[in-house]
Amino acid sequence: MVKVRGQDGPHPVDRHVGRRVCEKRLALGYNQSDLGRALGLTFQQIQKYEKGANRISASKLFDIARFFKVDIGYFFDGLNAEAGVAEDGAAFDHEHPATRYTIEIGRLAPQLSTDQQKLVLDLIRNLKASQAD
Repeated sequence: MVKVRGQDGPHPVDRHVGRRVCEKRLALGYNQSDLGRALGLTFQQIQKYEKGANRISASKLFDIARFFKVDIGYFFDGLNAEAGVAEDGAAFDHEHPATRYTIEIGRLAPQLSTDQQKLVLDLIRNLKASQAD
């Protein structure tokens, strides 16, 4: 089987779909082994899917969607017809994949007051700025 890749690795759509699988898996509290067992795959195969290194077949994506109880379209949210470009026109930032911490921050932030959200955002910006020094 010939694997089609862009000049910089996996196709942006494969990376995007893999990232959405990873984000949903983490949000639901599953590890790669849990998802692998549910699909009859190894955790290594799930790793490859999530990185976009291996493309997810339509039938396997259907199985993943059923396991997560989401529509297939969930995995393509944020992707427009021009591969690798977000709906807002920005390029996808796949160099910084979601972690369970970033997902939890995103889940908890709306529960804070607006003033608290601003404080958290300032803290994160300051931490990032100090990291660059």
